[in-house]
Amino acid sequence: MASNSRGHFSSKLGFIMAAAGSAVGLGNVWGFPTKAASNGGAAFLVIYLAMVFLLAFPMLVAELTIGRHGQSNPIASLRSVWTKNRMAAGLFGLIAMIAASMILSFYSILAGWLMGFSAAPTLEFVGLQSAADWLTNFSGARNVVLAALFSLLTIYVVQKGVADGIEKWSTRLMPMLFVLFGVMIIYIFTQDGAMEGLKMYLVPDVSHMTPSLMVDAMGQAFFSLSLGVGSMMVYGSYLKKDVNIPKTAAQVAAIDTGVAFSAGLLILPAMFVAKNNGVEIFNKAGELMSSGDLVFAVLPAMFDTMGSAGAIVGTGFFVLMVIAALTSSISLLEVPVSCAQDELKMDRTKATWVIGGAILILSIIISLNFGSLFGLIADISTVYMQPLLGVVWAIVVGWIWNRNKLLNELKEGNPEIEQGLFWKIWPWYVRIVCPVAILAVFIFSIV
Repeated sequence: MASNSRGHFSSKLGFIMAAAGSAVGLGNVWGFPTKAASNGGAAFLVIYLAMVFLLAFPMLVAELTIGRHGQSNPIASLRSVWTKNRMAAGLFGLIAMIAASMILSFYSILAGWLMGFSAAPTLEFVGLQSAADWLTNFSGARNVVLAALFSLLTIYVVQKGVADGIEKWSTRLMPMLFVLFGVMIIYIFTQDGAMEGLKMYLVPDVSHMTPSLMVDAMGQAFFSLSLGVGSMMVYGSYLKKDVNIPKTAAQVAAIDTGVAFSAGLLILPAMFVAKNNGVEIFNKAGELMSSGDLVFAVLPAMFDTMGSAGAIVGTGFFVLMVIAALTSSISLLEVPVSCAQDELKMDRTKATWVIGGAILILSIIISLNFGSLFGLIADISTVYMQPLLGVVWAIVVGWIWNRNKLLNELKEGNPEIEQGLFWKIWPWYVRIVCPVAILAVFIFSIV
């Protein structure tokens, strides 16, 4: 079992901010609006909200419960539940740790770009145009330098521990994120063309409701709540026993979804403002031209059309993106670090630097072989490993964990849970609906 020196979140707010921070990342602020724009806006939004409620939330409760029960890293927490086959439990815990590390290796590169884009307007303003160009133009050297900078930032926060590092920084950064979002949404709404984007985002067009949209929406819901890779298990293990897990999970899912929704409110109107200012965003067939680099192509072009205000708005936007990326990257690095601390008895500082350094080396290898490795690592970890690990967690909670022990764990933070509707639905739902639905979507996505 876990050692008594294990860190804990000092407050419920601290946990909610950290878990929401883990969930709120580039998946919400970049992935969600891009997928919404490519899939007809409101149609995607409706299905996404359904997927969060029907699949992501029940699975979030499952992961947090496993973690809090084990009070340890994913390997030990899974073993504490899956007592009859400790070897399989350990193996799946290890795979989750590898998946988290792989996601962090490509995530650091993306986040590094965002750091470059957030610094560029200031450099342009003070006349250092060539430095600004270097930061915003694709090159192996730039990718390596910026990924290294972002990785060091992540390592710095994680080595400080749970309360002093993760919780402290999440409770500072998340409110900043919310304020920046609010200011920018209000500003964009005052620009010409914004209302057209708002209409696309909020008025559903039924013709866009396709099976592939379902797949995209579930993938987005899973990726955005950091499910499958063990980070929510680790955060669950830092929860005190008196916390009501379903209620807390609902709050985290609500904040996460709120941020994704706000990102859509910001980015879809911004696209139409850009279009109104002469930036091409749709091709002849009416499809989004640059869905992958929407954030790096369309939005900077729009900021450029705004004159001197554009530099301030552009800097604000990319700082917001870096904050979202950092609150997620710290939860990804925490997965292998907590494993090294508990399983190998490593000191936190040493574990953070050794593992963070190893992941950075992987980021550098990807940066220098970008064309062949970036998409491959992203697909293996998010398209294959995340949903399949999600299926395993559903089976562990639904079929392997003794029902009474599961109930007792949930009762610790909510003694009346047995009488409520949640306990009547959730156990069989996680047992049958979640694994079947996740597998169906997964099979469709590869076929």
